Amino acid sequence: MSGILDLLNSDLGKTIINGVSNQTGQDQNKTSGVLTMALPVLMQAMKRNAATPEGAQGLLGALDKKHDGSILDNLGGLFGGGVSNDVMDDGGKILGHVLGNKQRNVENALSQKSGVDAGSVSQILKVAAPILMGVLGKEKKQQQVQDSSGIESLLGGLLKGNSPQQEQSFLESMLDADGDGSVIDDVAGMVLGGNKKKGGLGGLLSGLFGKK
Repeated sequence: MSGILDLLNSDLGKTIINGVSNQTGQDQNKTSGVLTMALPVLMQAMKRNAATPEGAQGLLGALDKKHDGSILDNLGGLFGGGVSNDVMDDGGKILGHVLGNKQRNVENALSQKSGVDAGSVSQILKVAAPILMGVLGKEKKQQQVQDSSGIESLLGGLLKGNSPQQEQSFLESMLDADGDGSVIDDVAGMVLGGNKKKGGLGGLLSGLFGKK
């Protein structure tokens, strides 16, 4: 199984980047940069949520009932004429559930690092969240995942995948640095430069955006 960032380099990923870019009016390179940071963050947060039986069952239920991967079958229709309010509202609900009260912190951190205003980052994430759930739903069907251990394994596989060394460093640096169980705080801290740990997320993201 490929890692989630490998998706962005595929034809499907390019369609997603182009569509999200047109929807939000942002440059494609900047849109790609935001998604490169945001998708692993969202997936890591989902993995944390799925670590509890209730969280795992909630995610499995959502993938069974609504996010079965069919959204990926008609991205032209999704982006043609603009993403519908229903999809945007759904994205907002997914973000609220996955990130909770950390959502604003994450959006601001992504904004400061990418140079994209926080409002546009929020829009990018709202479009991306249902697509990410669709990716999970499709993988769930293909792998016939039925239980909590299966969904955790699925998320872990997408986070690791066939990651090159730099991507692996990117993901490892998002783990809970201070041991308090809140990966989102650590991600925001590293993106904003609050965490000076060598080889951390901030240094890698600077490389992604060509800043030295």
